[in-house]
Amino acid sequence: MTLSFQTHSADETIALGREIAQRIRDARIVLLRGDLGAGKTTLTKGIAEAFDAAAQEEVTSPTFTLVHEYRGPERTLYHVDLYRIETERELYTLGLDDMINEDGNILLIEWGEKFERMQRDKDAEIVIERLGESNRRLTLTTRE
Repeated sequence: MTLSFQTHSADETIALGREIAQRIRDARIVLLRGDLGAGKTTLTKGIAEAFDAAAQEEVTSPTFTLVHEYRGPERTLYHVDLYRIETERELYTLGLDDMINEDGNILLIEWGEKFERMQRDKDAEIVIERLGESNRRLTLTTRE
């Protein structure tokens, strides 16, 4: 199933993240696609909040740490950034397989499209396109 949304501010993108969380509740791997600064982390703020895993201000970009963990009462979210990961070996060292195989985990992966395995194994994908300074089009595609 594919759904399309538009937001006109960071606050609207966060609110949409809360709504999208309900649609990805059973997903294991969710790819977040978009250019630098498109709003992937902003969207994650709403998703994390919806799962009671983190408050908006606690969610930051994992660009340098590569993985941020947000634990909620029902789900643990791993916000992963593969921008700086170049090889399958580097990908393997992150321990994503362990994260994927543990019940209740959802991996929100930025730049996952770089790796065929992530494309193949994804349960959902959210594409964020900039339409202007604060306007975004978000397309959610899920397996159904």
